[in-house]
Amino acid sequence: MTAEDFKAKVKILDIAALVQEVPKSIPTDTEHLDLSKNNLTILPAKAFQSFWRINILLISSSNVKEVEDGAFTVLGNLWRLDLQRNDIRQLSNSFSIGLSFLNELILSDNNLEELNSQMFQYLDNVQKLYLNNNQISNIQNGAFRSMTRLRQLHLQNNQLDILNNGVFFMLQSLEVLNLQGNQIKNVDSGVFTSLTSLTLLNLSKNVLERIKYKTFLGIQTWGTHILLSENNWTCDCELQRVFGKLHSVQRLIVDDYNNVICLEPPGLKDLPLASVDTQLCIAETVTVLVITFTVFITVVAAIVMAERNRKKRTGKHWSEESEDFDSQN
Repeated sequence: MTAEDFKAKVKILDIAALVQEVPKSIPTDTEHLDLSKNNLTILPAKAFQSFWRINILLISSSNVKEVEDGAFTVLGNLWRLDLQRNDIRQLSNSFSIGLSFLNELILSDNNLEELNSQMFQYLDNVQKLYLNNNQISNIQNGAFRSMTRLRQLHLQNNQLDILNNGVFFMLQSLEVLNLQGNQIKNVDSGVFTSLTSLTLLNLSKNVLERIKYKTFLGIQTWGTHILLSENNWTCDCELQRVFGKLHSVQRLIVDDYNNVICLEPPGLKDLPLASVDTQLCIAETVTVLVITFTVFITVVAAIVMAERNRKKRTGKHWSEESEDFDSQN
C-alpha cells in the first residue's frame, strides 16, 4: 500500500500552505486533519463544526495565539489533539468542552502561565497530558480533578516553585509525573499521597535544598523510581537520614543517588552525597557526646561540691556543740 493509498483509506488530509484560517473546503468525512506549520493565529468558535468525524487533529507550529470558546465543541470523536509549538498564553474555562473522548493532549512549547481549576474539567478520558516547556508558575488545586484516567503528566521545564497538597488530587491512575527543570524549592509532605499508581517521579534539576522523608512515604506503589539529582542540596545529618530512610524502603528506588551533589556547606560543595553520607552525622554525634559528657561532669562536680559543703556545715555544727558543752562544764 502506498502512502497515498493509506491516506485515502483513513481519510488523512494535510494542509500546509500557510493558511490563516481553517479551510471550509475540508471534506466532512476527514478523520485525520493536519494543519501544522500554518499561520492560523486564532482558532475561532465552531471552526471545526462540520468535521465531527475527526479523531486526530494536528495544529502544531501554526502561530496559534488564542483558542476561542467552543472551538472544539463538536469534536466528540477526537482522540488526539496536538497544539504544541504555538504561542498560547491562556486557555478559557470552556476549552475542554466537547473533548470528552480525548486520549492525548499536547500543549508543550507554548506560553501558558497558569492552570486553573476549570480549563480541563471535561477531559475525563485523557491518559497523556503534555504541558512541558511553558511558563507555568501556578497550578490551582482541582486543575486535574476530572482526569482519573491520566497516566502521564509532563510538566518539565516550567516555572513551578512549590507543590501544594491537593494539586495532584484524584490522579490515582498516574504512572509518570515529570517535574524536571522547574524552580521547585518547597514540597508539601502530602502532595504525592493520592498517586497510588506512580512508577516514575522526576524532581531533578530544581532548587530543592532539603526534603522530608514522609513526602515520599505516602507513595504506595511498588517499585516507584525517583530522580532527585541536580538540586541545591544542603548536605547535613538531616539530609543523610532522609536518604538513608529512603534506601530502606524497598518500594522506593532513588535511581540517581550517586548523582546527588552537595551545594552547601562550602566544604562539601560539588561532592556527591554518597561519598560523604556516612560522615555527616559523625560531627553531630561527637557534639552530642561532648555535650552529654560536659553535662555529666557538671552534675558530678555539683554533687561533689554539695557534699563537701554539707560536710563542712555538719563539721562546724559538731564543733560548735562541742565548744558549748565544754564551756558549760
